[in-house]
Amino acid sequence: MLGNIQDWIIVGVVALLLFGGAGKIPELFRNLGRALGEFRRGQVEIQKELEKEFNTSKQELASKPTLAESNGQSKPSAEEIEAKIRELQAQLDQLKREQGKSNS
Repeated sequence: MLGNIQDWIIVGVVALLLFGGAGKIPELFRNLGRALGEFRRGQVEIQKELEKEFNTSKQELASKPTLAESNGQSKPSAEEIEAKIRELQAQLDQLKREQGKSNS
């Protein structure tokens, strides 16, 4: 009999009319509207606080020096990085060859 939501809504409205009277319904909805408005204002306030905190954290991270800068080193150029990559690749290839010889 009370299988869907429409049946429960009808029962609720009838109960409100019987126990609260017709004069209480507008007051109930007015209070519900105020509560929803307060809830939305709280959501907006929290969202603003989160954005402010995120932007502050982002600025702090941007102002921190990198590890190389904090050690007194300057940032390596693209050529230096590529040379280091080639050197490490050569070392890796050599280790693979040595491992292949020891497994054979």
